[in-house]
Amino acid sequence: MWAFLQRFSSPRYFYSLSQPISRWLGGICLLLMLTGLYYGLFKAPPDYQQGDSYRIMFIHVPAAWMSMFVYMVMAISGAIGLIWRIKLADVIAASSAPLGASFTFLALVTGSLWGKPMWGAWWVWDARLTSELILLFLYFGVMALNSAIEDKRIAARASAILALVGVVNIPIIHYSVVWWNTLHQGSTITKLDAPSIHIDMLIPLLLMAFAFKFYYFSVVLMRARCEVLEREKNSTWVQELVASR
Repeated sequence: MWAFLQRFSSPRYFYSLSQPISRWLGGICLLLMLTGLYYGLFKAPPDYQQGDSYRIMFIHVPAAWMSMFVYMVMAISGAIGLIWRIKLADVIAASSAPLGASFTFLALVTGSLWGKPMWGAWWVWDARLTSELILLFLYFGVMALNSAIEDKRIAARASAILALVGVVNIPIIHYSVVWWNTLHQGSTITKLDAPSIHIDMLIPLLLMAFAFKFYYFSVVLMRARCEVLEREKNSTWVQELVASR
């Protein structure tokens, strides 16, 4: 396993292997998303209080989960690149930032659309909403550093440090509804006793959550392939690849 990871971390090997993996992941994502949307929009029963307006949950909740998940992937990849100087880790971190920002923005927008009929306002300075907004700014900061610094190695170090500092915001987002009295509802799925959500709603929600994850892995591999070519453009194997085409 370790030998495979070492070989996979080679830019040349990663470039050749990532394309078929990305296609398979994309196909699984499409299947899961279509199934999840069908069951979420047409098969799941209306909520006894919110009616059909709760169905935005099938986009909002997976997007919110992914906003934190991608950030942790980005921070861990940045730490690996910072400590062990593995090029591919820097590539994954840089490729993840725009995707994480997109998930965070989607979570904020869908949360606003859901909050208007429930709370009577598009936005409130709720602990979870505010910490999620800070997460979006952290993503923007990492993206800005990667774009502003021409030396990719220095940019990777600077963005990795920022990402690692920002990790403190992740538990704040997760536990904000426990630590403070907020408008945002508490956890209904990750409760220790049992999820307080109907099984007909839980299944499509989990399907959409897995669909979002497969989407991320598929797209981050595609973005990483482009990033590898950009960073390795002066290497022999890239020049041979270009010449062969």
